[in-house]
Amino acid sequence: MLASRNLLIALVVILVAGLAATGYALYQEKKQPEGVEISVGKNGLSIKEK
Repeated sequence: MLASRNLLIALVVILVAGLAATGYALYQEKKQPEGVEISVGKNGLSIKEK
């Protein structure tokens, strides 16, 4: 019974860590620096203000 309780606790910890990592990754992706974006593509030079 102690082993099954430890396994359940380990699974919960892994799940919470995975959710935290996913949330942090989404936060970093959404948070973009403000300013000017300059890109060079097949249509030439592109400048966009953020």
